[in-house]
Amino acid sequence: MKEFMMIFIGANYEELGLSPEQLQERMGKWFKWGDKMQEQGVLRGGAALHSSGKRITGADRVVSDGTFVESKELVGGYYTVAANSYEEVAVIAEDYPDYDLGGTVEIREIMQFDR
Repeated sequence: MKEFMMIFIGANYEELGLSPEQLQERMGKWFKWGDKMQEQGVLRGGAALHSSGKRITGADRVVSDGTFVESKELVGGYYTVAANSYEEVAVIAEDYPDYDLGGTVEIREIMQFDR
């Protein structure tokens, strides 16, 4: 079996102005989805990411503070999953909780290197 990363791209919950109840409901959907993957034995790991950060660019190593203005999309987190193909991961991604907010799941296969 291969490993894939599902990268979650979408809206910043803080900027959407969701109420505490809406945030709680949204997190419940995330927990339900994660539990489902755990029960299926495909979830390998993952985490939510803060919207701010630092970016280091180029040979001169220019450091910028984020949230990055030039970025129209927020990478909010990721899961790593075990599957045989991109198509299998696309089925797993059908339950992604933020499609209704215009969210996107980018699927990338994780490279394995021999040492």
